[in-house]
Amino acid sequence: MPALALILFAPWFLILSALYWLYPRQPRNAARRRFDGIALLLAYVGCLLSLYWSFDAADRSHGALWPQILATSVGYGVFLLVLAVAFWLRRRWLAKA
Repeated sequence: MPALALILFAPWFLILSALYWLYPRQPRNAARRRFDGIALLLAYVGCLLSLYWSFDAADRSHGALWPQILATSVGYGVFLLVLAVAFWLRRRWLAKA
């Protein structure tokens, strides 16, 4: 049940998504909203894909809970990686503007 990790982390993902969307407050134009929306969509899709992949790839000889632990860790890591890269790209983009 890899979706359990997403359900358990959903509140934290929503908090991180809101912080990413809201800060910095300016400039807030259509291009930035589009960039932020695409970045958040990529973060969620990447998290979902990595959850299912890591759940299926986990070695079940370490216990029945290990696939869930691995899926949660990898999914969270992918979500943070995508947001961190998007944050870095957005900072460079806004600094040029």
